[in-house]
Amino acid sequence: LKEVVTRHGIPVLIISDRDPRFASNFWRSLQNALGTRLDMSTAYHPETDGQSERTIQTLEDMLHACAINFAKGWVNHLPLVEFSYNNSYHVTIKAAPFKALYGRKCRSPVCWTEVREAQILGQELIQETTEKIVQIKERMQAARDRQKS
Repeated sequence: LKEVVTRHGIPVLIISDRDPRFASNFWRSLQNALGTRLDMSTAYHPETDGQSERTIQTLEDMLHACAINFAKGWVNHLPLVEFSYNNSYHVTIKAAPFKALYGRKCRSPVCWTEVREAQILGQELIQETTEKIVQIKERMQAARDRQKS
């Protein structure tokens, strides 16, 4: 609720794998109260599971590269990885997920210097964040290229 409903409203439909948590009494009661329908994917159904599995693999590859190259745990880099993923062009939707969802490009650290926020936030923070985002995007492209082959 905290992550989805507050940002996007109540979904009409949730598609899930066969995770037993979604079949619990709690989830069924919540879905009934919210008027949300739950559709379970068919086991081993590639059209349903394929996209999410590819996304998970891409994020795992990105996090793995970050943990190795940034010399810190993956948890520290998850927000930047998520940001980079959501603001990178996706061929399947012909846009970045952020732009597809909100209809505009995301205001990001990459453009902070253009709007003079560098004075408020500090040039070093902006430069470091921008460099990490560029590295993550490069690793994300490499992960996509590996998945295609």
